[in-house]
Amino acid sequence: MSGGLVPYKLQRTLAYIHAHLEQALSLPTLAVVAQMSPTHFAHLFKHATGLAPHQYVSRCRIERAKRLLAGTDLPLIEIVPQVGCADQSHFTALFRRHVAMTPKTYRNTTKRA
Repeated sequence: MSGGLVPYKLQRTLAYIHAHLEQALSLPTLAVVAQMSPTHFAHLFKHATGLAPHQYVSRCRIERAKRLLAGTDLPLIEIVPQVGCADQSHFTALFRRHVAMTPKTYRNTTKRA
C-alpha cells in the first residue's frame, strides 16, 4: 500500500485520538483501533500523516491546550488533565517544547481584553 492507512482506518484512528486526548494513548491502543499490529500501524500512520503516532497525539494535545488557554479562564490545573498530562510540570515542559513559551505566557499573549 503506497498511501499509508486506508482512509476509513485513518479517520477512525484520528477520531479516536481527538475523542480521548485526556487518556493515555499508547501505540498498542491505537493499533487496536486501526485493527493492525503496532509496528505496521506506526509505519502506515507516519506515511499517511507525516508524523509518528506519539508526535501526532502530542500535537493534538498542544492544540487543545492552546484553544483552552486562549478561549477560557480555566486554571492550568484544570487544563492539564484535559490534555492527557499527568502533572503541571510535564505539561509546561511539553507546551514549551512545542510552542516556545510557557502556557501562562501564551495565555497572556493570546487573550484579548
